[in-house]
Amino acid sequence: MREESAPGARHGYIIRQMMVEDLPAVMALEQAAFKNPWSQDLLKRELQHEWSTILLVEEPREEEGPELLGLAIFWIVHDEVHVLNVATAPRHRRRGVARAVMDEVLERGRARRCTLATLEVRKSNEAALQLYRAFGFRPVGIRPNYYVDEGEDAVVMVLDF
Repeated sequence: MREESAPGARHGYIIRQMMVEDLPAVMALEQAAFKNPWSQDLLKRELQHEWSTILLVEEPREEEGPELLGLAIFWIVHDEVHVLNVATAPRHRRRGVARAVMDEVLERGRARRCTLATLEVRKSNEAALQLYRAFGFRPVGIRPNYYVDEGEDAVVMVLDF
């Protein structure tokens, strides 16, 4: 069961669900944001799962239409939100984009009566660790070599609603 999103005016950004037509822009964002971006096939598959949601964060522009600033990919399964990916375009970092989309992700989890949210984050990603801690996530473990290409560990974090 997919939920339609209302524009997220709370943060001054538009937050909406991704559509297939958004793939080129999302791929460009992934490639700019990550050394090892998600593939187009993987993103297409996520769009087909009823438990998966990809939210886009956009900023209105007068002439060219909205600009894609960031995204979040998450699952809601039973009473749990699992955040798989949060990305912000490098030139829009430190503007509250990730905070806005995470706020929306967690709000959707609460609306679906979830009791728990989980995620993995690179051990070296201090900005993301700080953001997740600000939402109340706490570290509960380490996944060694989770990011295989770089051999980096992931910190497993949990938030109780």
